Amino acid sequence: MFSGLSLVGSAQADSDSKATSLPRAVDIYSQEQLIDMIRDKSYLIRVKGDKCQLVQDIEARAEVLKQPLYQYLWAEMLSHGICVKANPPRGISMLRDAAEQGSAEAMVRIAEYYHDGKFVIQDRQRAVQYVLPAAASGDLPARMMLVKLFGEGYGSPRDYEMGYHWLYNDVFSDEATKQEAVKLLKVLAAKMPPSAVERARQEHLRSQ
Repeated sequence: MFSGLSLVGSAQADSDSKATSLPRAVDIYSQEQLIDMIRDKSYLIRVKGDKCQLVQDIEARAEVLKQPLYQYLWAEMLSHGICVKANPPRGISMLRDAAEQGSAEAMVRIAEYYHDGKFVIQDRQRAVQYVLPAAASGDLPARMMLVKLFGEGYGSPRDYEMGYHWLYNDVFSDEATKQEAVKLLKVLAAKMPPSAVERARQEHLRSQ
């Protein structure tokens, strides 16, 4: 059940497939692959592209082994009806389980849902509550999301300086992400006293 390869038969391939042979066996995704797919939001496309061969493996790792990244993936498949019947209540519940295990990726995703009001009633203050622990742990997407929410006026103004400090002093792997961070910081800076912005830009944040 938990082998490295899934050899699910052609019954799980797309119904309109004209192939006469079994689909190519697909390797189960590594933790590193999952992180990359989550970061670039390609995970659902990948699961469909692999012709749903890994559904049983993904479900087992999420429901039985309770691996957070697979809980995230399985949750998204359930919420959006990818390779399985759509079940958003179960999907969001599974995403919360992953967040409770400390998955920064799950925290950010739930925050996005509360920010946009998708599957749940829009509540951007709750989005801040979900994403703040992930930002504190050093997760860059979480810090971007937190500063975005602060810039929109959500969360406590007492935390703006801390959020600004985290993102301003982070390290970026690509120019596009850095430029997006600059834009978010500019919006947040407009809501902060100049002295607070100056403190937040220091390498080590000091209390007033």
